Amino acid sequence: METILYKKLSSSMVKCLVCSHFCILKDGERGICGVRENNKGTLLVLNYGKTIAASIDPIEKKPLNDFLKNTKTYSFATVGCNMDCPWCQNHTISQSPKLNKSIEGKNVSPKEHIDNALYYHCPSISYTYSEPTIFLEYAYDTMKLATNKGLKNIWVTNGYMSKETLKLILPYLDAANVDYKGQNDLYKKYSLGNPKIILDNMRIMKEALVHLEVTTLIIPGLNDKKEDIISIAKDLKKYVGVNSPWHISRFFPAYKMKDISITPKETLLMAEKIAHDFGFKNVYLGNIQERR
Repeated sequence: METILYKKLSSSMVKCLVCSHFCILKDGERGICGVRENNKGTLLVLNYGKTIAASIDPIEKKPLNDFLKNTKTYSFATVGCNMDCPWCQNHTISQSPKLNKSIEGKNVSPKEHIDNALYYHCPSISYTYSEPTIFLEYAYDTMKLATNKGLKNIWVTNGYMSKETLKLILPYLDAANVDYKGQNDLYKKYSLGNPKIILDNMRIMKEALVHLEVTTLIIPGLNDKKEDIISIAKDLKKYVGVNSPWHISRFFPAYKMKDISITPKETLLMAEKIAHDFGFKNVYLGNIQERR
């Protein structure tokens, strides 16, 4: 189907407006996400309706610890992502269209997702596992139906959507967990992103009264120094405030970073102390079984 947010630059060239990469594509080219393709001047979205994963999860797994506590959330995703984080735990689905151009997935309509959520008595639907921005049209159609049925909509996202996308989804978005890793060179070097855009988008969500929780993955050698964590705390305090729950998560080797060590527990405890010193009310340590 045709992408809902793009601009024709000529008879054969288009500019995608779905995420903040704003890819300019010649005929036959795909965007960074791997799922939007210029077909003779029409930008097509290739993953609409193709669910690669669907499950019923505890809402705390998203993670959301202060929204619809102790409930289950119906979760689904398509293939593709607008970043390429070398530590990605879900790289087999997020990166697959970039590797082989195959758009895999089972055909599931938005209505079927709603029916499944209601059948299993889930009060919410989560757009997760990969990046919901890159399946915007599919998510958007599902979100509208969900709202009409009294279900809450949750995005688990890297926060790198365009302002146009954010404006489109905000009337239907109830909660989000946004991944944020700091303003050092991490995004530029590893993830193809700009942290300032993510911070701005989080602030817009907060101003729109979306329930927002933030996750920071602490990766040894990348953002685990005391000054890194202090910088992240300053950013979050400024843009989302200390009342937003902050999940500080432990890194485990994966994908292209299997040679990086697991984040020491002491580093997480240091980060937790810094968060509390900055006044954050609800700080949660993730991927850690024993605190000490």
